[in-house]
Amino acid sequence: MVKPWVVGITGASGAIYGVRLIQVLLEQGKDVHLVISESGWRVLKLEHNWDTSNRADTLEKHFGHYSGKYHYHHAQDIGASIASGSFRTSGMVICPCSMGTLAAVSNGNSDNLLERAADVMLKEGRKLIIVPRETPLHQIHLENMLRLAKMGVNIIPAMPAFYQGPTSVEDMIDFVVGKVLDTMDIDHRLFHRWGEQNEQHGKNSTGRN
Repeated sequence: MVKPWVVGITGASGAIYGVRLIQVLLEQGKDVHLVISESGWRVLKLEHNWDTSNRADTLEKHFGHYSGKYHYHHAQDIGASIASGSFRTSGMVICPCSMGTLAAVSNGNSDNLLERAADVMLKEGRKLIIVPRETPLHQIHLENMLRLAKMGVNIIPAMPAFYQGPTSVEDMIDFVVGKVLDTMDIDHRLFHRWGEQNEQHGKNSTGRN
């Protein structure tokens, strides 16, 4: 049985990263358990003009037409399935992750379902991936990331690269999402990998035949 992934979207700018990640997972037929903080809903409204007055209909509009299934949990539903370690999952991605949520997870707080689900990943030894989106970073931000990294959490900052020759904002979004999928060990073709173009043309890394 393929276990589902948990995806959390917080109030950091860059909610599109989380939205795109969910879309790709659902396109591949994966099951996704989704938690969006109240601040996350606000960002979705501000940055993407999502209608937050009827959240169920809005989620169905954006995620309901894929082969995979999504399961939405309200951020205050502390009794949801993903709040328990007995509910088996492949892991969790917080994308994007605000510094407030990062601090809560780093310090073991569980004031809402998103934080509790992340705490479950840590206590059960499951994969936890965090995509922080903030700049500049001060010492507390960095110390919180270091603490989580020492616990085995994967930190993937929302930093697009340019060696694959992006020509649109969508390309840059797909690069970050692709790096997350790599860490999840999920195949994708969201960007050209380093060396692929040379290999396709029969060249080595120096560009010579």
